Amino acid sequence: MSGDGVTTSRSRSKANASAGLKIERVWTTEGVHPYDEVTWERRDVVMTNWRDGSINFEQRGVEFPESWSVNAANIVTTKYFRGAVGTPEREWSLKQLIDRVVTTYRTAGEEYGYFASPADAEIFGHELTWMLLHQVFSFNSPVWFNVGTPSPQQVSACFILAVDDSMDSILDWYKEEGLIFKGGSGSGVNLSRIRSSRELLSSGGTASGPVSFMRGADASAGTIKSGGATRRAAKMVILDVDHPDIEEFVVTKAREEHKIRALRDAGFDMDLGGSDIVSVQYQNANNSVRVSDEFMSAVENGGGFDLRGRLDGSVIDTVDAKKLFRTISQAAWECADPGLQYDDTINDWHTCPETGRITASNPCSEYLHLDNSSCNLASLNLMKFLRADGGFEVEKFVKSVEFVITAMDISICFADFPTEKIGETSRAYRQLGIGYANLGALLMATGLPYDSEQGRSVAASITSLMTGTAYRRSAELAGVVGAYEGYARNAEPHKRVMRKHAAANDEIKPTSPVATAIVREATKQWTQGNKIGDKFGWRNAQASVLAPTGTIGFMMDCDTTGVEPDLALVKFKKLVGGGSMQIVNQTVPRALRSLGYPEEQVEAIIEHIADHGHVVDAPGLKPEHYPVFDCAMGERTIAPMGHVRMMAAIQPFVSGAISKTVNMPEAATVEDVEKIYFEGWKLGLKALAIYRDNCKVGQPLSVAKSNKATEPAAVETAPAAPAAVEKVIEYRPVRKRLPKKRPSETVSFSVGGAEGYLTASSYPDDGLGEVFLKMSKQGSTLAGVMDAFSVAISIGLQYGVPLETFVSKFTNMRFEPAGMTDDPDVRMAASVMDYIFRRLALDFLPYERRAELGIFTASERAAQLRAEADAEAAAVTGAELTAMASSAPVAEIPAKPEAVAQPAQEMADVAVAKPAPSVGSSTELLEAVIGKAADAPLCFTCGTKMRPAGSCYVCEGCGSTSGCS
Repeated sequence: MSGDGVTTSRSRSKANASAGLKIERVWTTEGVHPYDEVTWERRDVVMTNWRDGSINFEQRGVEFPESWSVNAANIVTTKYFRGAVGTPEREWSLKQLIDRVVTTYRTAGEEYGYFASPADAEIFGHELTWMLLHQVFSFNSPVWFNVGTPSPQQVSACFILAVDDSMDSILDWYKEEGLIFKGGSGSGVNLSRIRSSRELLSSGGTASGPVSFMRGADASAGTIKSGGATRRAAKMVILDVDHPDIEEFVVTKAREEHKIRALRDAGFDMDLGGSDIVSVQYQNANNSVRVSDEFMSAVENGGGFDLRGRLDGSVIDTVDAKKLFRTISQAAWECADPGLQYDDTINDWHTCPETGRITASNPCSEYLHLDNSSCNLASLNLMKFLRADGGFEVEKFVKSVEFVITAMDISICFADFPTEKIGETSRAYRQLGIGYANLGALLMATGLPYDSEQGRSVAASITSLMTGTAYRRSAELAGVVGAYEGYARNAEPHKRVMRKHAAANDEIKPTSPVATAIVREATKQWTQGNKIGDKFGWRNAQASVLAPTGTIGFMMDCDTTGVEPDLALVKFKKLVGGGSMQIVNQTVPRALRSLGYPEEQVEAIIEHIADHGHVVDAPGLKPEHYPVFDCAMGERTIAPMGHVRMMAAIQPFVSGAISKTVNMPEAATVEDVEKIYFEGWKLGLKALAIYRDNCKVGQPLSVAKSNKATEPAAVETAPAAPAAVEKVIEYRPVRKRLPKKRPSETVSFSVGGAEGYLTASSYPDDGLGEVFLKMSKQGSTLAGVMDAFSVAISIGLQYGVPLETFVSKFTNMRFEPAGMTDDPDVRMAASVMDYIFRRLALDFLPYERRAELGIFTASERAAQLRAEADAEAAAVTGAELTAMASSAPVAEIPAKPEAVAQPAQEMADVAVAKPAPSVGSSTELLEAVIGKAADAPLCFTCGTKMRPAGSCYVCEGCGSTSGCS
């Protein structure tokens, strides 16, 4: 960096100061402090592990606005309040938290010459306070952790490291990564400079290769995690596709997945967090392959691809490009790794190529810039800019971006960094990462399907407006406090990238008046920004990324994170007085009204969603409106290519990349993965990762597992493992045949118009032992298949396979024919198999077993509804209102305009509130509703099941994340 004229002095910006910024009020009122505009209340925050009731955290009497949800207050209290609990130094009010951060930003802004006068600085502080108080935006977590405290002023969540081909550099990598993990952040690194295991050392021996050194780094990350961190280490490891060790790198995690399966089958504890999973390698990192246009073209056209040595660039080997691409896709199909990063696309949008190429990313793949650099993030809550009439507050959005970018740039002036190399690069290039959350909720609330041209048009328009405004403010800051120090060297490529963004903006095709208004303003921002930048340069080498917004998304009470669609239509809501309830997402009634449905139909549809978790066959809902309510999980899920197309629509308007994993169904094939990865390249994405449901064996610790712990364990009592294996080998199941004369009953059924007969025969003690299925004419293929299936099920029953095992496997199986049945106890069936095993469960399983599987008769369901109605009425008139009243005696009067503008949420809460099942998060609630397990880890802190957030996971219970933001 020395050749770039970079200085480490933090006073450089001050020396360049000129007139300073004039700040105008947008959200605030002159003479009124933002704190005086809201109603405050005291709450008790008691966080418990819902599985065993143990208390994880307790702080009573904390102060928050009454408009903040219980979840938001709980997460801010536990995560962001500083000071030891129980001491006078402990923060207890949101006012203290916001003041601690905003005062630091305002003071630094004045010190470094950002404001024209003290009055402008005061307005800036009030505007930031108002926006944070009203959940308009949030800084990333390190800001809340560190700013204004005696700790180092660490403001960045994302780091990129560099490793050269020397032992000193490799050992420095281990150390630097460890320091970053210790602080709760994540890092990424490209290992392609390390020579391959097929090259020689100067001493004449053979090099170890990068995969070998990955083992040491993985062990280090695992050790630091187990040494006190509450989450897995977040790291990214990248290798270029032309590295001679690429094939070994690609299959590392897939091979370990095979090991996990073998060890699990041998009786070892291979659950995530289990005692034996630590023996598996490479589990603490996300792996990505950096592919070039040359390689992807070879895949497209067929042919060889050269793998080159790291020392002299000579060809070490030539491989079949299609075969290598298949290997990459096969490994991703098996274990979700590796993802792809499209190198030429990334560097084509690089503002600073004269300083160096972009070789790596942070763990979630949204931050892409120079080696040994960092990025601090902040995200806007898009729902705060949606008007009651469905319009978008364009002017307020523009002004809000100005405030946030200004604050983020100020933070670099006072920030501390984990290493001096990172500090030098970050201060010289001042990379920022403004982004947003709640895109999925915004689209649904306005009646636009996520996977539609209209939805992508609005998303692209908003993203272009955000980044265009950010760069325009960055150019204005350059005129006030100077361009970033590396700008002079990179002026022409930086201008070229700005023109590329502006040209992409011109290609947006608005499909609605809202999108048209946003695009018009975005065009204005790009034009003005590039004109100012031509004169002064830009203050920041990077302006925007789209991060997962995990914990801060909960802080802002967002329904959806980052660019994600809604997880599901039902959610799990905590109550002020304790307890929880199931509600329909607040965006659903707003969407129905946007689509023109009258109030009585809205209520009926909401009730249907509350009962079923989806909109299919909702009374009065038009089928053409079903896509508006498609979600990431549930009955109607967004197709994988729908996610890819949304990423492609917004990628040209993001400085960095997009943190998002494309979820694929379990039935997806390797060819499907290949198509997704190939289309990602064609559509101009910078990075892409996939996850196929249930592809990983190592699953979180579960209730089922803990129950097994109470049973006698053969392994514990056996003197040695070989004896236990010997017993398994000697065991042989015994077939219990039915007597010649046995009781049976036959049921005729119709599923979706297809008719058939089910005959079930029992043992004398009433246990099911035989099944016959008759469909279609004798001699037809279907009749033969059903006969064979009947024999297989019957033999399984006679060998002791429990009926509930078959029921759990075959219910919810979906294929045609499906639909209405003529059975009053099973009105709808997803397939013939779904109906058959529901009918068998009703006839032969006791109520307790059926209740666990969610299978009830019509009379049982009716009784449940009556009981729920009685319980709900009692709750509303009794203890719950008492608890709420005692915690907030005067807080029932809405104090904010937003409260008046959002009657949908209040109506939905009252209309469809139900006692939540025995769950601890929205993910677990969704599992209970749809009867299918979600492939998500349990939180290491509080034990609840996490939910996806970009390419990471976040816990609704305590706000912990599996990523770096």
